Amino acid sequence: MTTLVFGHKSPDTDSTGSPLIWAWYLNEVKGVDAKAVLLGEPNTEAAFVVEKWGFEKPEIISEVAEGQDVVIVDTNNPAELPDAINDANVTAIIDHHKLVGGLETKGPIDITIRPLACTATIMYDLMGEDADKMPDNIKGAMLSCILSDTLEFRSPTTTDVDKELAEKLASELNINLGQYASEMFEAKSDISAFSDAELIRMDSKEYEVDGTKFRVSVLETTAPKLVLDRKASIMESFKTVEAEDGVDQVLLFVVDILNEEATFFAPNDLCKTVAEKSFGATVEGDSVVLPGIMSRKKQIIPNLKV
Repeated sequence: MTTLVFGHKSPDTDSTGSPLIWAWYLNEVKGVDAKAVLLGEPNTEAAFVVEKWGFEKPEIISEVAEGQDVVIVDTNNPAELPDAINDANVTAIIDHHKLVGGLETKGPIDITIRPLACTATIMYDLMGEDADKMPDNIKGAMLSCILSDTLEFRSPTTTDVDKELAEKLASELNINLGQYASEMFEAKSDISAFSDAELIRMDSKEYEVDGTKFRVSVLETTAPKLVLDRKASIMESFKTVEAEDGVDQVLLFVVDILNEEATFFAPNDLCKTVAEKSFGATVEGDSVVLPGIMSRKKQIIPNLKV
């Protein structure tokens, strides 16, 4: 049976690149028949990375069959996985997020969850000396994952391990790290082809706080004006996404990568309460700038209060 390797729904660069990396490792090093798949369309940055390094876009799936062998990467949250994930045969989890709970397995499995900025960094360490066998396209995917998840080392999630590995990979690939990161972020910032609802869902996670279900959306960009100019229509689309996705409220953060701040959209009293209780912000109007807020994983979700 082919082992499917996938990350979370609404795949970003790490949830697109890490399945490709680990499927290569399983196939070429461990002799396990494996295939990288996605749980949705990759965002614009991830699509750029796939094309840049000469990969075929992985097949997109929405469900897994009972007993299907799978490796889960870049998440351990059942809400971000196929509905029938507990019927599959999960053989391993490789992740860098907090433990959520709710996954059930057929037996003991390999679980690696480490406080690093990027799943791909963990994979490099797990490979040991076999990492030397990585071809350039796998190295390129790994470098891309790190630059994306650390926002070129601006994110507070960045560790020395992530940065040192990225610099090593860039040197081996003879790539100007800053220039390549700029190309990635430019691709991420191109939102012209997406509807408001697609933007809201593009990089989002479901998270519950004291009985309130949120869709926590983050748009990381070097051109925040492109998003902010659509603020009114995006906020109007909150209602559609909430109804269709069965959540109580969309929380949208537009992260300005270069200025290292986030603009939070606050169209109603619940959002304003979240801003005030979670970030100590006073909201005047329908949005507020949150200086220094860059990371959903480390700064946003852990602080959410209602």
